[in-house]
Amino acid sequence: MPPAVKGQNLTHQIANSLGTAIVTGVYSADNPIPIEADLCRQFNASRSILREAVKMGLLASRPRIGTRVEPEQHWNMLDPDVLGWLLERKFSPALLMEFTEFRLAVEPGAASLAARMAGPAEKTELRNAIARMQAADNGDDDPLDSDIAFHVAVLRASRNRFYSQLTGFISTALRISIRTTNRYKGVQASVADHKKVADAIIAGRANAAGDAMRMIIKEVMDLINSREELQVGRKAAANTAR
Repeated sequence: MPPAVKGQNLTHQIANSLGTAIVTGVYSADNPIPIEADLCRQFNASRSILREAVKMGLLASRPRIGTRVEPEQHWNMLDPDVLGWLLERKFSPALLMEFTEFRLAVEPGAASLAARMAGPAEKTELRNAIARMQAADNGDDDPLDSDIAFHVAVLRASRNRFYSQLTGFISTALRISIRTTNRYKGVQASVADHKKVADAIIAGRANAAGDAMRMIIKEVMDLINSREELQVGRKAAANTAR
């Protein structure tokens, strides 16, 4: 690691390096990470920076034991970094399905609430997100970024702090999910389907907003279910977690 890389940049690089190594099995409960002194030398980092870096949802520190990799079932899956490492480095259709099931439980409710709570600023953000998706259809914006911007706008439009806290988590996972499902179906997201959600929210039609969002996510579930790897992958994930 170059000496010029310091502070938060180095902290993030160490966390990313260790997180990737853990989710890919380089380190595990049976194959512990190196001791603190060795890691400091490896990353050319101070103890304070290293200790900040290992505050991730994959490790636990205990007196007289040190820092150890947590069993997979204890990982903080709501941490955007943890989910990003998993989806990027240890992707499986089963994991993607679990995330989509979570979306189905969350996003239609957020859309319904947004139809009741969104103010002028939130509605403008939704219109802008749809405009970006339309521009992306014409090659004038990024399809992935514009799609994510829409789903984040819906969460924010709910004016609910708990939904809003999920924007980082949802954004991280959607970056993988959208790329994958668009590849499955061969085309990018339907602007018309997303516009139905936005129009219903802006018009204050809560049930219609929830139903339209539910249809978008169910289409994703159908695409994932159509992949024969799902069943095998889910069994493997369950065996790993035992």
